[in-house]
This record gives sequence, C-alpha cells and structure tokens, in this order.
Amino acid sequence: MYEIRFHGRGGQGIVTASELLAVAAGIEGKYSQAFPFFGAERSGAPVKSFCRIDEKEIRIHGPINNPDCVIVIDPSLINQSYVIEGLKENGILIVNSPLSKKELNLKVKNLYVVDATGIALKNIGLPIANTAMLGAFAKASGVVKLESLKKAIEERFSEKIAEKNKNAIEECFNNLA
Repeated sequence: MYEIRFHGRGGQGIVTASELLAVAAGIEGKYSQAFPFFGAERSGAPVKSFCRIDEKEIRIHGPINNPDCVIVIDPSLINQSYVIEGLKENGILIVNSPLSKKELNLKVKNLYVVDATGIALKNIGLPIANTAMLGAFAKASGVVKLESLKKAIEERFSEKIAEKNKNAIEECFNNLA
C-alpha cells in the first residue's frame, strides 16, 4: 500500500488534490481512498488530507501517520515539525516552493521541489497549486501515470478549466527538481 499525506491551508484545495489522486488511481484499476482531516479549521488554517493507493482492497480508514510521501502545498508550513513527522526512511517529500533544494535545507533523503504556485499562476491564472502538485507527485513516485491524472481532471472540471489544470500538471511533471 502506498500512503500519501498532503499539507496545506484551508482553501488551497488539498482535499480536491487527494480526491483527484484517488480517482487517477482508480482509472488505472487500483484501489484507493481519499479523505480529509478537519477539526475546527477554517480558511487559512493548516489542514491535512490523505490518500491511499493499493493493488488490493484497502481495509483501513484511519489517518496516515507513516506516509510514503508527503506533499506540502503551502511552503510556509515546511518548517513545522509535524509536516515531515513519520515520513518513512526512504519516503518522498515534495515541496511547492520557488526556493531550491539547497535553499530549503531540509534533511530528507528524497526531496523534490517545484514552484507549483508560479506554474499555476502561469497556466491557470490563480495561485492555486493543488492540481499542479499532482504532476510532481506522478514524476517523483511513479505511483500513477500523468495521463491518468489528466483523465481525472477531465472528469472533475469543465473543459476550459480542465485544460488549464492539465497544462499545469504537465509543467510540474516536467520541471520537478
């Protein structure tokens, strides 16, 4: 089973991102689940969302404490200790940031960085990096295919919005460092 934990802020679309990832896995014939963690959060407060992907039926439903991958959509959260807490030893950390790996100076073996906000602004016209980060995930993990993510986007959004998001996903996929 491959487990992903998303970190962002309320209103940044991390729940949508985890749901789209689960749909993409389903398109590939895999089992998946996506769910948010909400407390008293409101727009702008730190939030988490989770996604599990497996080749067989998933029978657990609790929060993900030891993820294979952590995706940080809001770069202001990266220095919070809870963000990478529990990340598996060979786990992947994907950070949305205009800074380089060296500038971030994070002690994580498999660190990937992409300026998804900049890419979203360019392609979508809004600083909403949630879907763009899915392209980075596809490239870093290989768990889902880029084409499956694009199909999930087409199922979720109108044609015009889907096209912009698919472009952002592909650009993140191609620019992951």
